[in-house]
Amino acid sequence: MPVKLNYLKQTKNNPSTNLVLFSNDKFNMSGLKKYLSDSEYSYINDLLKSCDLKKNLFVFEVSSKKKIVLVSIKNNLKTSDIESLGAEFFGRINNGKNSEYLIASDSISSKFENLLGHFLYGLKLKSYAFNKYKSKKETRVISLIITGKNKPSEKAQLKFKALEEGTFFARDLVSEPGNILHPDEYVKRLTTLRKYGLKVNVYDEKKLKKLGMFALLGVGQGSIRGSYLVTMEWNGAKNNSKPLAFVGKGVCFDTGGYSLKPAKFMEDMTYDMAGSATVVGLMKSLALRKAKVNAVGVVGLVENMVSGNAQRPGDIVKSYSGKTIEVLNTDAEGRLVLADALTFTEKKYKPKFIIDLATLTGAIIVCLGSEYAGLFSNDDKLSKQIFEAGQKVEEKVWRMPLHKNYDKLMNSKNADMQNINYVGGAGSTTAAQFLQRFILNKTPWAHLDIAGMAFSKYGGALNSGGATGFGVRLLNQLIEENYE
Repeated sequence: MPVKLNYLKQTKNNPSTNLVLFSNDKFNMSGLKKYLSDSEYSYINDLLKSCDLKKNLFVFEVSSKKKIVLVSIKNNLKTSDIESLGAEFFGRINNGKNSEYLIASDSISSKFENLLGHFLYGLKLKSYAFNKYKSKKETRVISLIITGKNKPSEKAQLKFKALEEGTFFARDLVSEPGNILHPDEYVKRLTTLRKYGLKVNVYDEKKLKKLGMFALLGVGQGSIRGSYLVTMEWNGAKNNSKPLAFVGKGVCFDTGGYSLKPAKFMEDMTYDMAGSATVVGLMKSLALRKAKVNAVGVVGLVENMVSGNAQRPGDIVKSYSGKTIEVLNTDAEGRLVLADALTFTEKKYKPKFIIDLATLTGAIIVCLGSEYAGLFSNDDKLSKQIFEAGQKVEEKVWRMPLHKNYDKLMNSKNADMQNINYVGGAGSTTAAQFLQRFILNKTPWAHLDIAGMAFSKYGGALNSGGATGFGVRLLNQLIEENYE
């Protein structure tokens, strides 16, 4: 990371230290006078008269050595708004120099719970950058000196730190190039999670063949790298309640196989394992914050390559469920990985629900762009919970249809089903219909197609471009609000 945030404690305001103050929605300065010199107070008051007070944040340079930042806490702000304010603050002070800011927490008059914690959390999420492979590292430091009584509690700090680390771990995994984070290396990184209390089991090709996971194995058979299924278990509940299950697509690089992708943008296919990264980041967060819930993460890790041993269009494979699949397009590979992972998860863990995440279809980007993930589900209650959690953390989802008329488009003349809809259209829905066939016991299930959300070339409210870690905060909110 190019920025290190040092949370220090101090009781006195150094006159030359940059200052952060919180005001009400009108930028009323009367309550902030004690933090400022008379000249600073007059100067800022005069400037505010010509400012657009609809804005949330102003940075005033009161001298060559000191800035005063005013943050307006508007009425009816949501948690995500506070976090976006923190991200905006980082963007305004991220000028390539070492700097120190004193945050006067006592200037917060709002009764919003953990306001400063959410503000700093948004700042941290925005500060992420992946510069691991740059020979010249940026070493600037932003020091935050927090004074007053409104500092985040230790419990809140633990939660925010757990979410930051889980999100950053997911972003790191997605950001790694394919020559580094191939399935063999991915497995090594997942086994390091055992130190946080997660039970990690690795199923290699020998074990997968014995289990009969030939849908997953078929995708990876063209690669010199191994193919794996990895499970991560967190047992944080005091009882033996059924776990919550999260399944992720981990195609570490996707050439499309013999149904070759166009050369343009193929370099982006390093992030075709983003669904698995979300699951991994979530499990790390749950372990770090000692979540009082039983949960399991399951990821299928493969590399979809072209070689003399690669899967061919027209091949028929037998899945773990016993159902046969005609592979008409080798670039519709993620659903083959998920097919075996879903049935395995349902059979082995008998969970309360299963949520799978995958960068599954380009069609969902055509439909929803980069504003919403596609949500497909067989359960209205679970769908509602996911939707509401997404609204609260600004990781939004939109429910899409499932219907028997779409389902029959996946029927094959030569096998139980085919892996694409040759009629055309409804690419995301027919992919979800395919996945639903591998939920055998009517377990509540939701599929999140995150193809438009996992990676952002331009950045967003809480990320500066690149891997977003989409889904870690969404699923944590879902768990925290409904299952702990």
